[in-house]
Parts: sequence; C-alpha cells; structure tokens
Amino acid sequence: MNGRPGIVTHSPNQSGKIVAFAMPFEDVLTALSTDAVRGLRKGQVVELLARHGPNQLMETPPTPLWRKLAAQFKDLVIWILIVAAIISGALGEWPDTIAIIAIVLLNGLLGFFQEERAEHALGALQKLSAPLAKVMRDGVLRSIAASELVPGDLVELEAGDSIPADARLIRDFGLRVQESALTGESVAVEKDSKQVLTAGTPLADRLNMVFMGTIAAAGKASAVVTGTGMNTELGQIAGLLQRYKPEPTPLQRRLEELGKILIVVCLVIAGFIFILELLRGGSILQVLLMAVSLAVAAVPEGLPAVVTLSLALGLQRMVKRNALIRKLPSVETLGAVTVICSDKTGTLTRNEMTVREIIAGGEHFQVTGAGYAPRGQFSKVRSATSLPVGTAASAAVDPGQTADLLHALTIGTRCNSARLTPEGNGSENWRVIGDPTEGALVVAALKAGIEANNHEHRAVYEIPFDSERKAMSVVMHDSRGRLMMYTKGAPEVILAKCTGEFRADRIEPLTEARRKEIVQTISEMSSRALRVLALAYRELPADAATAYEERELVFAGLVGMIDPPREEAKEAVQKCHAAGIRPVMITGDHPATALAIARELQIAAEGDRVVTGQDLDAMTDDQLAAQVEGISVYARVSAEHKLRVVRAWKSRNQVVAMTGDGVNDAPAVKAADIGIAMGVSGTDVTKEASAMVLMDDNFASIVNAIEEGRGIYDNIQKFLHYLLAGNIGLILFVLITYVLGWPFPLTTTQILWINLVTNGLPALALSMEPPERDIMRRRPRSPREPVITLRHGLHMCGQGMLVTLVTMVGYALVYQGEEANLPRARTMAFCVVSYSFVLFSLSCRSQRYTMPELGLFSNPHLFGAIMLSSLLQLSVVTLPFARPFFESAQHFMWEWVLLIVLALTPVSVIELWKLWKRKRVPQPL
Repeated sequence: MNGRPGIVTHSPNQSGKIVAFAMPFEDVLTALSTDAVRGLRKGQVVELLARHGPNQLMETPPTPLWRKLAAQFKDLVIWILIVAAIISGALGEWPDTIAIIAIVLLNGLLGFFQEERAEHALGALQKLSAPLAKVMRDGVLRSIAASELVPGDLVELEAGDSIPADARLIRDFGLRVQESALTGESVAVEKDSKQVLTAGTPLADRLNMVFMGTIAAAGKASAVVTGTGMNTELGQIAGLLQRYKPEPTPLQRRLEELGKILIVVCLVIAGFIFILELLRGGSILQVLLMAVSLAVAAVPEGLPAVVTLSLALGLQRMVKRNALIRKLPSVETLGAVTVICSDKTGTLTRNEMTVREIIAGGEHFQVTGAGYAPRGQFSKVRSATSLPVGTAASAAVDPGQTADLLHALTIGTRCNSARLTPEGNGSENWRVIGDPTEGALVVAALKAGIEANNHEHRAVYEIPFDSERKAMSVVMHDSRGRLMMYTKGAPEVILAKCTGEFRADRIEPLTEARRKEIVQTISEMSSRALRVLALAYRELPADAATAYEERELVFAGLVGMIDPPREEAKEAVQKCHAAGIRPVMITGDHPATALAIARELQIAAEGDRVVTGQDLDAMTDDQLAAQVEGISVYARVSAEHKLRVVRAWKSRNQVVAMTGDGVNDAPAVKAADIGIAMGVSGTDVTKEASAMVLMDDNFASIVNAIEEGRGIYDNIQKFLHYLLAGNIGLILFVLITYVLGWPFPLTTTQILWINLVTNGLPALALSMEPPERDIMRRRPRSPREPVITLRHGLHMCGQGMLVTLVTMVGYALVYQGEEANLPRARTMAFCVVSYSFVLFSLSCRSQRYTMPELGLFSNPHLFGAIMLSSLLQLSVVTLPFARPFFESAQHFMWEWVLLIVLALTPVSVIELWKLWKRKRVPQPL
C-alpha cells in the first residue's frame, strides 16, 4: 500500500487496482491478464463485470415517493383550502369538508403521477445520452456503453473523447489531455506512454495515465483500463460530481410569472367580492370559501406539471425521430430557428463513402461496388479526361498486376485508422468503425486484395488529421523493413509538399507542367461531386529522429470517392424553404464538390457562389455580417470560420442552429442558439457542448426536430389557452351574477371540481396533439414573443365570454328569481360550465382548422379525456350518494335538452367563426 486511498499494489484479481503508472505497460497487461492485441475474452468480461460492477459513480439516493407526494401540497392556495375545509367541518358543514379534501387529494395525486411520468421520460432520455467507449474485445473493435468497461479492457482514444475510465497508456500519438476537472490544471497535459514513474508520483504528474472524467484534447492513444467506477481517481472524490438539479426553463419561468399575475388579479376580484358580501351581511365562512375558490379557479395550479410532462413526452417523440434533446430550454428555441448551418458529409449525404475513381501513375481507374461491402472490380479508363461516374472503361484490370494502383491503395490503407467489420452473423452488411472516408479507402484496398491494418504493420508515429493542416501521416515499417511515412489529405495541401511522383514503379521529378495536369484533374473530379484525396509517401532513414516532418513527399495518386445526398435530405431542404428557414452548407470539402451537392439539394441556386476559408480570412467581421445572408455554401473552412459564420448570422438577429462533430466544432456549436452534435460520428466534447444530438447524423432529423419543437410549443399554447379561457369564463360568470345581485351561482365544491378535475384531463390530452399540417409552412416564431400575445389574450377573453353567456342563460332560465329553483339553477350552471369547458377543448386543438379538417380521431387521447370527464361530471349530478357533496339537484327533461344545446353553443360558434374567417382570409392548406 502506498498510502493513497483505493490504490493498492496487489493483483487486480483482488479488490482495488494496481499501481499502473509505476509499471511498464507490458507488466500491466500481464497483471490484468489481457492480450495486447485481442483484448479481453467474452468470458473474462462477464466475470470481471460481476466482480467490479458497472463503470459508474454512485449517485445521490432518489427522493422517496412519499416526499414527492407531500411536495404536491406545499402551495399556499392548497393550504388555504385545507384550512377552509377544517373550519367548515368545525361548523358542521361535513359535505363541504369531505368534498374539498377529496378534490385536494385528487389534485395532488394527479400532479404526482404527472411528475413521475415526466421524470421517467426524462430519465429514459438521459440513458440514451450515456457515453460510449471504443474497446477491443476478442480481437474486434467495438463501440460499447462506457458503463460496461472492466479492468483489463483495451480502449482506443482520440481527440474530443471523454476518458471513460482510469487507464494506463500503451501507445500514444501526440496525446494531450485536459485534466482541469480532476487536478485544476487549466493547460492540457502532454502524455507519454513510455514513461515508468515512481510509486509516489502525484496525480497531476502521472503522464503515462489517463483518468475518468477528463477529456482528450488532441492526438490519439491506446490504453488498458486499470480502474472503473468508484475505484477511479474521480470515484475517490465523487463528491465533485453531485447530481445536477435542473433549472426551470425560460418557458416555465414565464408561465410562473403569468401565474403570479393571475393570482394578484384573482385575489383582487375575490377580495372585492368578500368585502361587499360582508357588507351585505353574508356568512363569513361561506364568503371566505367562495373567495378562495375563485382564486383557485382562476389559477391553473397544474400548469407547471402539464408543461413538464408535455416537454418530456415531446422529447420522447423526438427520440423516435432520431433527435435527442439534452437541454429542455432548447425545445422552446427550436420553434424559432431561422437558419440551419449544416455540415455536408454524413448529414446532408449518406456518409457511406465509396471510392469510384483512382488516378495513379498517370492512369485513370474506375471501381465498382457500393457501400462498405468489399466486393467490386477495377477498370482502366481510356483517358484521364472528364468522365461521368459510371462511364464504361476499356477493360478490367487486376490491381495486383498494376504496381501504381496497388501502391496508391496500400498508402490509403496504411495511413488509416478505420476498421471494417461485418454486422451480424452474415457478411452481407458491413460497418466501418472510424471515419467514413478512411473506411472507403479500406474497402477499396480489400477489393484489391490488400488486407488493412495488419498487426505486422504497426505505427511507429502518427500525425493525426486536423482541420488546420488538412493532412494525416503515419510512420511505420513496410514489408521490406524500410521506415516509411504515408500521408493523405487535401490535394492542394499534399501536392504542395511533394517533390516527386511515383509512376511506372519508379520515382520521377514532379515538374510544374505535371503539377498543372494534376490540378486540372482534381478540378474535373471535384466538378463531378467526387471528394478527392491525395496520397503520398516518403522513405525515411532508419535512424530518423522522432520529429518527423511532412516534406519532400512523393506523390502517389488521387482517390475520388462519392457520398451521395440523402433522399430524405432533399425533402427536408424543401420543408426548410417552406417554413421560412434558411439552410446553409458549411464543409471542409472542396468548393466544387460542395457546390455540386448544394445545387442538387437546392440549398444553392445556379447563380450562387461558394465562399472558401481563404475568402473568409480576407473579410472583416462587419463585411461578413453584411454579406452572410447572400451566402449559402462555405467550403474548405476551419472551426474558427464556422464560429464566425454563426456570429455573423446572430448579428442579423437570426436564430441559428449549427451542426458539428469534431472537437474543434465545439465553440461554434456552443455559440449557436441550437448546437447540434452528431450522435454517430461526433466527439464527446461536441456532444457536451450541444443542445441536441442527432442519433443518425441526418439533416432530415434536424428538420423533424424543428417540426416537433414547433408542435410542442403550439401544444403548450393550446392547453394554456384552454385553461385560461375557461377560467376567464368561470370568473366572469360568478362576478357578473354577483354584481346583478343574484345568489352565488356555484358552490365552493362545484368551483373546485370544475377547476381541478373536469378541466385537467382535456388540458393534459391537448399536450399530446399532433403537429398541425401547416406547421412547417409558417414563418418561425420570434424568440422574444410572449407566451400570450395581445391578440391571443383577446381571443381567450372572447371565447371565455361565450362560456359566461351560455351559463348565465341556463342559470337565468332555471332560476327565474325563485328561491325554490336555486338548487336546480346552480346544478344547471354547474353542468353548463363543465360540459361547455370539456367540449371547448375541441376548438382549442387549432386556431385555424375546424374539427373535420383536423380529423375527428387524430388525437384519441383528447376524446378519451372528454369521455372520462363527461362521465365524472354526470356521476356527481346523478348518483344519489354524490349529490349531497355537490349540492346538485335532479334535472327535468327540458333542462337536459337546454343543457345540451347550451354546452354545444361555444364550440359551435368558434368552429363557425373559423369557417367565416377562412373565407375572409384564406389559410394555407
């Protein structure tokens, strides 16, 4: 034992972990019983997982259910009701007491179950966003949940990854790790796998280790896991990672402010009635109960729970459409997006790169086969002139007999980090683990019979690709033992580093004339929407220093691959145009390739130009902001350029969504109003900076998420409209009848029943309304628009007054100024208000479309809620044991007919008003 908690020197077969930083990595592998090439076996993993448990930190214990239930009764209004019920019972008014307590309990249970369902929905979403790790098991590189890692697993790390567990480095290529979350050190630490440290080395100086919770800032590495879960360094100080308590969303805060305003207004009204009734000599208890009931009736107490549930259910619908929202406020912002800045590769295109053309030794070759299946033929084209993809070639060739072609393919597979694996038991479907472009090179090499990533060809050194250099190099020994540097990257970058060309199995000087020919060929290939990579190499002296440089390279050829546009992306772009959303392509690809794809997708028109990174460098921020609305395609851009484009659009008061996958994209993703990370190809850093993760890296999923986001916000407005318009109608009815000097038209219990029970179910069902059919043909909503606009508020008041009028008619016709008729009149008012509210929910489904246009059963939840609410209302006025609690009287037959007519009147008037408005101002269909 070295004195540090949780760190022991014995074998990992006992609890704890080894002092890996003080041992050569070969000894660590031996101690952990791990194969240096194939990793752990399946049987070992099962045993170790059972012994060590999942790779997770202990979480804060969940809140007990009883405490969650008790939280439903902490509101001031609820306590006032409870006190009123106690006073009522003390005075012998037991029906009122029992009814009030029952309604309060029913409201608490409803809120409890709503919040539980929302919490479970959000919990399911959090599980979907769990981190992943790339691990070698049984000789196959797999992507698994980080929680499934065990000590002894071999993991692959690269820039942008969150380190999933404590691990000893086996080999690294320029790895730097940001460890500020663990050590407080703000500068990224440069790691060195070759070091063997002393047992007392402080945590911050363990350069041969990586630790859970830190982030790979640059480079790549392989490492063996030495500690998981609570046996990690982070686990020793797990108090640093407390469970995050979600803050209210901006929408919830605005609704809370609205609720406070409503409480003040209603308390003023209730106080007015209370004082005047006391002056008239009314009962203090009855007046108090009535005033409290009015305050409760005006304020939709269940609104926060309904909003949370609506958001959670909406987010689950988004998951089904491959969009995972990480932050609830983003749902509100989604409906206001005006610009989508999207990457091309994998988002607008299929991300299944396929090599179609190869230029090697001055010859032009075509390759057949599609996708990642390693099956296809090579053919030589008669001349290397501009040829459309698929043009017939003169004859098939054997790549094994064509030295130049074979050499180019070999470089492509050596300078490569991707692996090709079959999916399932068969070999019909193949999957690339790694970059799709590198995967296409692996597939092309396999078609030529070249095995990719042979263990005998191990990298001595690697210079990883980054968006600034636009190149990648790997140093390794070839089959003859020579030390070689293999390089691939952007053609213009690689060509500038070359001094010779491999041609006819020998090296020739690269003349200026030949350079121009190659540049012309690159342009021709790019104009056909091919992505072009240049391949080069260099033989290094055996005693070369470790400071390898990409210079004096030998040009080996060009590879042209195609990534066709997604069919669904074309439809999604059309939706964007119809919805008033501007799609913009931002890519590191060649300008000609980017423009060809953009035109095919109708992101760019025929006359549009491409702006490159060099063009952006020549512009000031003010110049870019002035021109940004006229630019649809950016090519050959860096992460810094993306950030500038986002800021330029935001300076034009636009709401910007920005996609990203690499670690360098994180600043732009974070700066956007909606940052969108790629779920398949994106790094952990980018996902952490994002508000939304695309689970399929598909542009169409962004548009689907915007559609769902608009629908969620619409639904929140719909049930808010329903609750507030109904409450306005109820308050006005009580206030007007009081001013007219009539007896109180409703009892306290009836008011509470209407507000807390009858209206709650339809309001909840409105949150499940499917998006309206023209929702993506409307202009984006302004993010500064209040939840209730002046126009919307006037509509609510007008529709609420319809409820007031029909209820007053029913009350007056039955009451007729006779005290004996008062119980039946109150029952009539009670039923008219309840049923007209319930039916009014049908009109709240849309402010534009009528019920037949929406489809009578397109929201089955609403019809179920209407039926249940109607049956509950019918039961309290017809069942003998319920009548005393609600002071309801039996209706005459003509009163039932009157009730049905009056209850149908508000919804009928509103539906007819929609048709009349349609004739005056035609709506989009």
